[in-house]
Amino acid sequence: MYGKCGLLDDALQLFDEMPQRDLASWASVFTAHNEANQPQNTLFLFPNMFLDGLWPDHFVFASVVKACANSGALRVGKQVHCQFLKSVFSVDDVVKSSLVDMYAKCGLPDNAKSVFDSILVKNLICSSAMISGYARCGRKNEAFALLGNLPEKNLQCWTALISGFVQNGNWIDAVDVFLEVRREGVDMRDPFILSSIVGACASLAALQLGKQIHRLVLGLGYECSLFVSNALVDMYAKCSDIVEAKRIFDSMLTRDVVSWTSIIVGMAQHGQAIEALLLYDDMILAGLKPNEVTFVGLIYSCSHVGLVNKGKNLFKSMIEDYKLSPSLQHYTCLLDLFSRSGHLEDAENLLNTMPFQPDEAVWAALLSACKQHGNTEMGVRVANRLLLLGPKDPSTCILLSNTYAGAALWDNVSKLRKQLANLEVRKEPGYSSIDSGKETTTFYAGEALYPMKDAIFSLLKEFDSEMRKRGYIPDTTFVLHDMEQQEKERQLFWHSERLAVAYGILRTVPGSVIRVVKNLRICGDCHTVIKFISSITNRKIVIRDANRFHHFNEGTCSCNDFW
Repeated sequence: MYGKCGLLDDALQLFDEMPQRDLASWASVFTAHNEANQPQNTLFLFPNMFLDGLWPDHFVFASVVKACANSGALRVGKQVHCQFLKSVFSVDDVVKSSLVDMYAKCGLPDNAKSVFDSILVKNLICSSAMISGYARCGRKNEAFALLGNLPEKNLQCWTALISGFVQNGNWIDAVDVFLEVRREGVDMRDPFILSSIVGACASLAALQLGKQIHRLVLGLGYECSLFVSNALVDMYAKCSDIVEAKRIFDSMLTRDVVSWTSIIVGMAQHGQAIEALLLYDDMILAGLKPNEVTFVGLIYSCSHVGLVNKGKNLFKSMIEDYKLSPSLQHYTCLLDLFSRSGHLEDAENLLNTMPFQPDEAVWAALLSACKQHGNTEMGVRVANRLLLLGPKDPSTCILLSNTYAGAALWDNVSKLRKQLANLEVRKEPGYSSIDSGKETTTFYAGEALYPMKDAIFSLLKEFDSEMRKRGYIPDTTFVLHDMEQQEKERQLFWHSERLAVAYGILRTVPGSVIRVVKNLRICGDCHTVIKFISSITNRKIVIRDANRFHHFNEGTCSCNDFW
């Protein structure tokens, strides 16, 4: 009773006071931990059951396997599977269904299929787990085939398929399946399918579709669902509407750590660092314990407004106050904080002492900071470390080449030019998408064919002329060093975000916000250009790049040129 009512501490106190415990009491305490989203504690307690002289029955096996599935404890799960096979309960289909779910969630669909085939009477629970396993591993044909062969389908099967696609990154497929569910008139009695599809909208930055799903949520009466509201906060934040994200957050009657973390990270990415830090203070006052993701957002916030001491104290608090182990992402955020603020020696020391092997992106970030702050000596030292790693990213090679060229180390420049020629085939093309309400249009950097080409070219030329009158000088520092100046400027002129912004100005209603999504980091020159354009046209422009959001308005950006 205590466990099912969410009073885990009371359940544990009573459990500890029991003079004699049987399998039912152990199964109850395992289930209580699973329901409280503490599967790791289930696995921690499981060996103690044997001290009571008890061996698992089918209820205990199912609970422990579920804990393995939800915590990703594959090795322990395989050991429990072996115990199950040797037990008298080895034919129990409920435990087998749990095993199918575990192997599917751990990314082993073939193992899941092996157990699935051994189930004598298959039901929608094990079938849904198998469908989800195929979908989350990208085996969508097998997922569709299994779904199509079911004698009957329910919402759980469709939800399994959609959530699997979302977790695998097949967001378009997830949206297509959801539209089919709506066409078939399936009863939306479980809001989890809505949170999944809202997550797909967030990843696609599909604001208009996300708004339509939000209206459906309101129509079905699920606005009070915690995980649907959390998904909506995250979606609006990722789709550049941080005002609506904050409005939904403020209207929530109940908030958990996911709610607070979503809005804190959202505020940080939109350049509202101080607001993010104030929200953290409110979160602690509300009695919630931050998690690892919360601290990523907080340290990220500090890095974008130069609060070095605050960021260091948060990093220390994460370890000492909350006993959380920093990941590579936390160290990367701290490095970013030092680098952006000009504390280059601290950044280099952190790279050399952190308990993770720095990758190419981390060293490249420090090299970029050395270039920005004019520290040539350290820049060459960092460049040499990067060269030893054998850089794979063409943009890193360009940065290295220009660093060596600035130091007149021409032999190294020559090596990098050859390496860059080999990498060019694998270079990810830069592209930007703009959602004009009825359709999404995508532009690729330097492409020759795109909608309204002549009108866009003419408008960009007008902007270029007006910007130069206002003092604009093209920044070509991140184009290959040995190109002619005119060629460098021509490359910058055709960057995809400029094409998308010009298209948005031509196609959207005057005064409306232009929202662009870019797959790569916006370059320094385009950042300057779009500030000018926002001033010339008196339009608000929001760019979501690979790192953060940039809100351009009246010639300024929300990042304060500190990105």
